[in-house]
Amino acid sequence: MLYSAYQLQADLMKPVRLMAEAAMSVLGGPSLASLDSAALRHWAAAAEMLSRAGLTHHRPDFGIEHVMVNGEEVPVREEAALTTPFGTLLHFAKDGISGQPRVLVVAPLSGHFATLLRNTVAVLLPAHDVYITDWHNARDVPLEAGRFGFDEYVDHVIDFLDELGPGAHLVSVCQPCAHAFAAVAVMAQTNHRAQPASMTLMAGPIDTRINPTRVNELATTHSIDWFERNLISRVPWGVRGAGRRVYPGFVQLRSAMSTRMSISSANSPTAISRRPRPPRPSTTNISPCSTSPPSSISRPSTWSSSAICCRRAFSPGTASGSSPPRSSAPRF
Repeated sequence: MLYSAYQLQADLMKPVRLMAEAAMSVLGGPSLASLDSAALRHWAAAAEMLSRAGLTHHRPDFGIEHVMVNGEEVPVREEAALTTPFGTLLHFAKDGISGQPRVLVVAPLSGHFATLLRNTVAVLLPAHDVYITDWHNARDVPLEAGRFGFDEYVDHVIDFLDELGPGAHLVSVCQPCAHAFAAVAVMAQTNHRAQPASMTLMAGPIDTRINPTRVNELATTHSIDWFERNLISRVPWGVRGAGRRVYPGFVQLRSAMSTRMSISSANSPTAISRRPRPPRPSTTNISPCSTSPPSSISRPSTWSSSAICCRRAFSPGTASGSSPPRSSAPRF
C-alpha cells in the first residue's frame, strides 16, 4: 500500500516536473540572461528545485572516462564481467594496462546506486584493476528470478570473487560489510580457490553491540514482524518487478534523513555542553589483521566504525560452521 501510494504520487507529479524543467530552460536560458533580474533567478531556482523533487530509478553513469597511470592519460571503459538478475560485476577496464592488483569493491545495496562510490573507484583506478558490484534495482527484477536475501547476497559476493580468480582483494563499504565478512569466512572454510588475498571493511560495524546507535536501538526494541509491517512493501503493478517484496528506497532515504537529523540535534553545541564527559578509553593497540578485538582489552570508542583490514586473516578451517545461518529477514 505504501509503495503504491508513492508510485501514484510520483506519476501525478511527473508532468509537473516536466513543466518545471521546461520553465527552467527558458528562465535560465541565454535569451533572458541579459536582463540580470533577481526575480527571474529566483523563479529559475524554484523551477529547478521542483524538477528535482523526485527519485530516479535508473543508475546514473559513473562518468570515469580516463585516469592517469604512470603520468599518462589512459582511457577507461565499463564492461560487464558477470551479470545476474540482481547485479552486474562491472569492470573498469584500462586498455594497455596489465598486471595491476585486482580489487572487488562491494557497494551498498541500501536505497542508492553503486555510483555513490564513484570517488572510491576513481582513487583506486590508477594503481588497481577495479571491479564493483553494480546492484540492479529490485523493482525491475521479475518475481521469476527468485528471492534475494542475505544468503543470496553472500552467494553473489562469492561468485564475483570467483570470477576475479585467486589473489584478488576485497573492499566493502558500509552496509555490505557483514555480507562480505560472511562470504570470505565461507570461502575460507571451504578452502575456495578465489578467497581474497586481503579484505578491507570500511564504515561497517562488525560487532553492533559496541557503541550502539539509534539504529541499533530501533533494531533491538522492535520485532521482525514490526519491520515487515512498517518497512516492507510490494512493488506496485506496472513495473517489471511487480509483487516483489522490497524495502523501498524512498523509505530508506526518509529513515536515513531522520536519523541524521536526530544525530545532528544530539551533537548540537547545547547538547554537547550538557553531556557528561565519558571516561578516557584504553590506548591498547590492536593488530591491523585482527578481525575482532580481544575480549580482555578495552575497545576504543571508534572501534565499531573503523576500517578493518585483514590480509589472509582467514586461513582454511578458521571459520566456524559450514555456512552462515539463513536469514529470516524479508526478501528483497
